[in-house]
Amino acid sequence: MKVTVLSENTSKSGLPTEHGLSLYIETEKHRILFDFGASDLFIRNAENLGIDLGLVDIAFLSHGHYDHGGGLLAFLERNGIANIYMHEAVFEEHYNGSNAYIGLDQTIDGHPRYIKVKEDVRIDDELSFVCLDRLKTSINANGQKVKRGPYMEKENYEHEMYLLIHEGYKEHLISGCTHKGIINLVYAFRFNTFIGGLHTMKYDEIWDEDILLDTAKAVRNSCADFYTCHCTGRDQFLFIQKEAGDKVKEISCGDTIYID
Repeated sequence: MKVTVLSENTSKSGLPTEHGLSLYIETEKHRILFDFGASDLFIRNAENLGIDLGLVDIAFLSHGHYDHGGGLLAFLERNGIANIYMHEAVFEEHYNGSNAYIGLDQTIDGHPRYIKVKEDVRIDDELSFVCLDRLKTSINANGQKVKRGPYMEKENYEHEMYLLIHEGYKEHLISGCTHKGIINLVYAFRFNTFIGGLHTMKYDEIWDEDILLDTAKAVRNSCADFYTCHCTGRDQFLFIQKEAGDKVKEISCGDTIYID
């Protein structure tokens, strides 16, 4: 399996960056786009890397925030064949702790190539798109909210889903932001590789040390290798890596990793 980072917060390759995430994944059977960044930057970076997104045959949106779905329309215009899997709640109105809108552009809802689901779906013998309902620990929403009707409710990230790639006896888990927490993912799924954000960037190394230590413990005690990016945070990554060692690595815009 080959994974190339098309959009991310940081870059060591000289490619431009943004606060967003988009991954291009090649498997034996598929060319996959996972998330669409905050803009069309992932398309421009793909062109610079010699990747033809017109050949992507299937795509996934991890959750309904702008920094993962802002480039949806740009992808639909660039690619005429791929269906895009997403949770049915991704186009709800999502807000951060300051009540700023962080959801998707609702005017692009309803495209015929959107495949909306509300539970786990096995796509073929290589791909599954899965929810996380069994929680070992509670979710820290950091003040984020979802608007349902006239009411603001605490965000429970019902709209967040994850891609499982099955390769022989190995399982690879791809996540956008892991809002529900890596501890819950480790308890819910068995996987050999994790790629995505850990959503620890807002945790302070001193005031939130216990949370970061619990995250590092989950990483260290799992059987997986972790490649993390986007919303993990640089200082938080270094904290986790100090505790978990080489099991966790950092990836940035333009990087390509090969998973056996």
